[in-house]
Parts: sequence; structure tokens; C-alpha cells
Amino acid sequence: MKQHTYQTTVEWVGNSGRGTSSYTAYERDFIASALNKPDILGSADPAFRGDKTRWNPEDMLLASISACHKLWYLHFCAVNNIIVQAYRDEAIAIMDEGSSERAGRFISATLKPRVRISSESDSVKALALHENAHQACFIANSLNFPVKCEALIEKD
Repeated sequence: MKQHTYQTTVEWVGNSGRGTSSYTAYERDFIASALNKPDILGSADPAFRGDKTRWNPEDMLLASISACHKLWYLHFCAVNNIIVQAYRDEAIAIMDEGSSERAGRFISATLKPRVRISSESDSVKALALHENAHQACFIANSLNFPVKCEALIEKD
């Protein structure tokens, strides 16, 4: 079995001079980086004292699910003679914050891709290929919560 290795660096850049001397003494900001790629400015979700102008881990998880699905979907369309002209996914995920007895976790994600295909492409097949993409998606296959796909296919 072929394996792939990924390496990233996450560096905390939120030390305001007092370290973590108290819960409010530090910023949650970080920089995520990988070799030969632009940095990602990150923070916590604003609900957890994060900077709303930066990506948070929850945003990045959902974007990863959506992007992986899209990449597989485009692949399956290409090999099945479906000509995709445009693709936009406005995905949503729900996270349960948990309680003192139970840790928080994501409970669902819903992909909502809106796909525009050429007029000569088969819209029924184009819609069905979303299931193939879901089954092939490395990210979705690694999750312990359901990922639904509510796709919409439009023709030129």
C-alpha cells in the first residue's frame, strides 16, 4: 500500500509578554506553515477568545472536507465525460462544545456544492458522481462523524 507523509509547522504567535499566566493573558493566534506554501494565519474560534479575521481549526477542517470532495468529484467527472464549468461549495459543519463530563466534537458536516456543467453533459450522472467522490475522499474516510452531500447540478 502506498503511503504519503505530510509535514506542517504550527507556531504560536500570541504571547503578549505574560505567556499563559492567565486565561486572558495571551492571544490564541498561530501561524501554520508548510514548505513552499503560503502561511496560514490562524487563531481560535471567536467563541474561545480567537481572532475572527483568522482561520480557526474548525474552519480548516471543514475546508479540508470540502476541498477533498471537490478534488475527487472533478476527477470522477473528467474520467466520465462530465464537463464541469464551475464548482462552489458553501459547506456547513456543526460542533457540539461538550460539557464537563464529555469533550466537544463535530457531530456533522454538510457539503452543498453547486456545480455547473456543460449542456451536453449528463446531469443525472453528474449528480451520482458525488457519491463516488464521497467514498473516495481521504478526509471524509478519516472522520468519526457523518458527512452529507446536498449537491445541485446546473447546466450551461
